[in-house]
Amino acid sequence: MAQELKKYWKNYIDSQWVDSLSGDSIVVENPATAQPLAEVARATEKDVDMAVAAARRCFNSRELYNMRPTNRGVLMFEIARHITEMADEIGLAECLDNGKTLTGGKNEALAAARYFTYYAGLADKLEGRMIPLGADYIDYTIPSPFGVSAQIVPWNFPLQIAARSVACALATANTVVLKSPELSPLSTYFIAEACDRAGVPKGAVNIICGYGHDCGASLVSHSDVDHIVFTGSLKTGQSILRAAAERVLPCIMELGGKSAGVVFDDADVDQVINSSASGIFSNAGQVCSAQSRLIVPTRLRDEIVEKLAARANSLSVGPGIDGNDITPVISGAQAEKIEGMCQAAIQSGAEAVSGGHKSKDLAGHFIEPTIFSGVTKDMAIANEEVFGPVLSVLTYDDVEEAISLANGTDYGLCAGVYTKDLAMAHWAADQLIAGQIFVNEWFAGGIETPFGGTKRSGYGREKGQEALQNYVQTKNVGIRITSGGGGRPGG
Repeated sequence: MAQELKKYWKNYIDSQWVDSLSGDSIVVENPATAQPLAEVARATEKDVDMAVAAARRCFNSRELYNMRPTNRGVLMFEIARHITEMADEIGLAECLDNGKTLTGGKNEALAAARYFTYYAGLADKLEGRMIPLGADYIDYTIPSPFGVSAQIVPWNFPLQIAARSVACALATANTVVLKSPELSPLSTYFIAEACDRAGVPKGAVNIICGYGHDCGASLVSHSDVDHIVFTGSLKTGQSILRAAAERVLPCIMELGGKSAGVVFDDADVDQVINSSASGIFSNAGQVCSAQSRLIVPTRLRDEIVEKLAARANSLSVGPGIDGNDITPVISGAQAEKIEGMCQAAIQSGAEAVSGGHKSKDLAGHFIEPTIFSGVTKDMAIANEEVFGPVLSVLTYDDVEEAISLANGTDYGLCAGVYTKDLAMAHWAADQLIAGQIFVNEWFAGGIETPFGGTKRSGYGREKGQEALQNYVQTKNVGIRITSGGGGRPGG
C-alpha cells in the first residue's frame, strides 16, 4: 500500500470537486510528527451558500423522495461497496491526518461502509400508519424528510460519524451539506468519492471543509437549512443551538461525556482491567463515550489501581503507522490542555500512579497513558471532559454512594456496571442516568444500538433503527370520503 496521500484536496459541491471561491486553503498536520501533511480547500460563507443551494435544488426536485425506497437502498449499498473498495486508502488517510493505526483506520472505513449497508436495509421499512376515524374518513401518516440537513462532524472519528448521519439522511430522502473537521478532514472526502461513483443524485451530498467560526457558523444559520446534526463539544453545541433557536430548527446533539464505570464487590477484577483499558485508551482517549472515571469499592481500590497502572505502563506510545497502543492526540493545543488538566489534578491532591505528562521523547502530540488515584468528586478531573488517555479512580463504601458518584456530573452519555449479579446489574442500569449502559464490557453494542446522551451530553439518537426517527417528521393526512360535513378545526 502506498504510504503517501495527495497533497491537495478539494471540496465536493453539487457533484463537482471544486476549489474554494476565496482560493484559500487549510493546512492539515500529521499529529504523529507535528509536520504539515496536506492542504484542503477552505470553505467560507460563499462556499456554504453554493453547497446549501445545491442541496436545496436536489431536495426540491424530489428526486430522492420520489425514488422507490428500495432503490434508495440499492444506491446506498453501492456507496458501501465503494467505501469498502477504498478501505486501505482510507485507512492511510485516517492514520496520517488523525493519528490512528493503519488497522484502526481501515476498521473505520469498514464501519462506515456498514452504516450505509445497515441503513440501506431500512430505507424501505420506514412506514406510516392508518388511524381509524370511522366510515366517513381515511386518515394516515407519512414520515417526511426535513429537507437540507446540515451536519458537522468532529475530528476524533470523522469518517464513521459522517457515515452514520449521511446514511440516515439518504435513507430518509433528506439532502446533506456536511462540514468536515479542519483538523482531520481527509477521510470524509472518501464518502463524497463513493457517492460520486455510486451515482447519487446531483447535489444530494455535499462535503466541505472550513473553520467553525465562519464555515460552521454560516452553515447552521443558513436560511435554507432545515435540520442540524452535530457531534462535538458542549460549548460549540450550545452555540449551534442558539443559532438553531432563531429558526426553530430540529437538531440532533451528541455532546460531551464524563462517563463512569461502577465496580461492584463481586466483579471479575481482570475483566474490569481489560474493559477499562479499552474504555479509556482506545484512540488515545479521544472518545466522547470513553470510560474516564472508574468507581470502585474501597476494599478493591489498591488491587485495581495497581493492575491499572501496570497495564498503562505496559502500553507502547508512538505513531499509529507503527502499530503503537497509544497514538497521538490530535494537536499540540489538545496535548497542552490534557497535560494542564493532569497537573491541576495533582495540585488538587490526586496521585498520578502512571503518566500525567506529554511524552518528552517523541516529536508529535503524545500523552502518556495516565491513571489517577485518590480522586474525589469535587476535583475538576472528576467532572470535566479531558478527551485524552486519562482515567480517574474514585472509591465508595456503599452502592447508593457509587450511583450518586456516577450520576454526579453534568453529563449523561454513557455509564457502566461491573458485576456477576444480574439482578444488581439490572438495578444499577435503572439507577444510572445515561443514554447507554454497558454491563461487564465497555463499548458493548454496535451500529444497531441507539446512541445519544442525557443532561448536557445532548439529545436525539444516532445509530440503530431509532436514529431514522430523528431524520423525519410526521405528516398527517385526513380525508373525508363521503359528502357532507364541514370538519372540525383543531390544534
